[in-house]
Amino acid sequence: MANFGPKEIKLLREMTDAGMMDCKKALTEADGDMEKAKEWLRDQGLGAAAKKAGKVAAEGAIGVKVEGHKALIVEINSQTDFVAQNEKFKNVMKDVLDHAFANELKSAEEINASTFNGQPFSDYLSLQIATIGENLVVRRSAFIEGDETTAVNGYVHANNQVGVIIAAKCDSAKTAEAMTPALRDVAMHAAAMRPSTLSYKDFDPKYVAEETQGRIIAIEKENEELARLGKTLKNVPKYISMMQLTDEIMAEAEAMLKEELKAEGKPEQIWDKILPGKIARFISDNTTLDQEQCLLDQKFVMDDSKTVAEYIQDKAKAAGGTCEVVTFVRLEVGEGVEVVEEDFAAEVAKQMA
Repeated sequence: MANFGPKEIKLLREMTDAGMMDCKKALTEADGDMEKAKEWLRDQGLGAAAKKAGKVAAEGAIGVKVEGHKALIVEINSQTDFVAQNEKFKNVMKDVLDHAFANELKSAEEINASTFNGQPFSDYLSLQIATIGENLVVRRSAFIEGDETTAVNGYVHANNQVGVIIAAKCDSAKTAEAMTPALRDVAMHAAAMRPSTLSYKDFDPKYVAEETQGRIIAIEKENEELARLGKTLKNVPKYISMMQLTDEIMAEAEAMLKEELKAEGKPEQIWDKILPGKIARFISDNTTLDQEQCLLDQKFVMDDSKTVAEYIQDKAKAAGGTCEVVTFVRLEVGEGVEVVEEDFAAEVAKQMA
């Protein structure tokens, strides 16, 4: 005679979220022992999870946790966006964020190799896969930590598909505290404007050279069409990044601008009032790559009269100090995941065959 009844089956179901018949079978196999039944379900769940793990997980969500001078960002992928919106998935995200933050785990590799509540993290995740019914992957993560003079903040967009964490080094703890709200604004900017790097100093010179050549070719082709239509041609840039604007090139540009002022008949005694604006325009016209891809050089979305770097400088000055953004991490769900589109008709034909 069975050593359990409907009450025990219901209790095991509530504890594990497994199906009713699975709970009954587990208790039968365990002769009514609740702990052994849970182990049996976990073992079976691991088998189910292994099968589900073959499914591409390209949906999911981004989670961010910020406390004091620390910030964590995590991407957890699922197979469908529907699952990423349910409470069980959200609980998994909270578990992972709390676990990684408390243990200062700095990457997805560290999280996946860690121990969670006395068991391998992989076992915990596999049980969640079996419970939720889809493959789950802790794919990417980053952790930022600074001292009391480091301002840290983060932002997750309302759809949980994009998140950013950011840190800035300040001259004092007082300035760092004052700059924390401003960093949230910059994190929101980064979420929207998708910068790929912090500064032009991070670019590979080879990448800049290739990008320059590509843009020149693209504009020249566009100009051919504009000429055919009798429209104004676009300027073909010689440079696209501050990385290319050496002291020698800037000196040549200044000399050229002075010649232009001379040709325009501007009195030499007022050149010093006109030149700064013209030099700034020359730099702006020849740093388009920086403005597109570098966080500090992008026009700030909340005030496009200044760059992000200028916004930070102004905020720090108002707080009576100085501040410099030193790092940021932006994650968007599914970036770089290759999803193979299945031919549904071919799949049906294959199954029928």
